[in-house]
Amino acid sequence: MNRIDQTRPFVPVRIAVLTVSDTRTHKTDKSGALLVSMIKEAGHELAEHAIVEDSEKAIRRQVKRWIKDPQVDVVITTGGTGFTGRDVT
Repeated sequence: MNRIDQTRPFVPVRIAVLTVSDTRTHKTDKSGALLVSMIKEAGHELAEHAIVEDSEKAIRRQVKRWIKDPQVDVVITTGGTGFTGRDVT
């Protein structure tokens, strides 16, 4: 099993968190808030935290914007995992 090489310096990355939900706000987004907390605890930088509706167009638009942004190294998505026909993730 490979292990983390402790002799290498830690390099924080800039992470964007995308919550996919038709019902969540920044106040009620528990999974997004948990990810933001874990990112900061681990010593990384939060580039942005956004919430978009559960539609392919909205998700694509936000992810594409972050892919083009040189200030974002990583994109993490959460949410949109319901069992209705409307959920596209």
